[in-house]
Amino acid sequence: MLLAIDVGNTNTNFAVINNGEFLAFFAMTTKLPRTSDEFSAAIREQLMIKDLPIDGIDGCIVSSVVPAIMHSLVNGIIKLTGIRPMEVGAGTKTGIKIRLANAKEAGADRIVDLAAAYSIYGGNTMVIDFGTATTYDLVEKDGSFRYGITCPGIRISANALWSDTAKLPEIEIKLPDTILANDTVSSMQAGLLYGCIGQTEYIIKRVKEEAGLKEMKVVATGGLGGIISQATSMIDEYDRRLTMKGLEIIYNKNIR
Repeated sequence: MLLAIDVGNTNTNFAVINNGEFLAFFAMTTKLPRTSDEFSAAIREQLMIKDLPIDGIDGCIVSSVVPAIMHSLVNGIIKLTGIRPMEVGAGTKTGIKIRLANAKEAGADRIVDLAAAYSIYGGNTMVIDFGTATTYDLVEKDGSFRYGITCPGIRISANALWSDTAKLPEIEIKLPDTILANDTVSSMQAGLLYGCIGQTEYIIKRVKEEAGLKEMKVVATGGLGGIISQATSMIDEYDRRLTMKGLEIIYNKNIR
């Protein structure tokens, strides 16, 4: 079984995968400081809850955009399983050719998502990740990653609304039935969600035009991606497990 870990700015997500079959998912808050012993204990507890044997874990891979927690996380995994995790980074075979102006600026999470999309859907595919930030990345026909757009995520925008204004309340992030809001809460929800839908559709349209791609597959992922995907016909697929699929694909490329 493979323990796949995606360390994001907000949450750290875990999946246990056995030859493409997802056996378990769980998550921890990234910003909470933990020692290696605390990571080891927390992962052990989750595996026990899901009735998965620790000695059944024979591989581990980590993608991270938060370097500060990696020492404790890696050592926690070693203490628990005796395995040093494979870390996605420079020198890792991903199947993606990074053609950005500065390849070192490419986040590991974005590369993992593109590796999954390219393997599953082929080239000329855009991946939209609705995470802490919302990112729009294009993988070309030959596997090149040359263009990416980064926007504030929906939760970042929501937090800015209620943190930086005196009278606006903290709200549930959900799509209201209509954009014609007549109260404060639905007004904020309409602005956040319909605004994101409009942004999404415009960026997809503009990328198609400027890249000269009449046919471009658009795949969304990320926690809030499901809400946006259901509200626009311009997103072809929503795959919440895309990152974990990418981690398994990359792991298999590097152990063969």
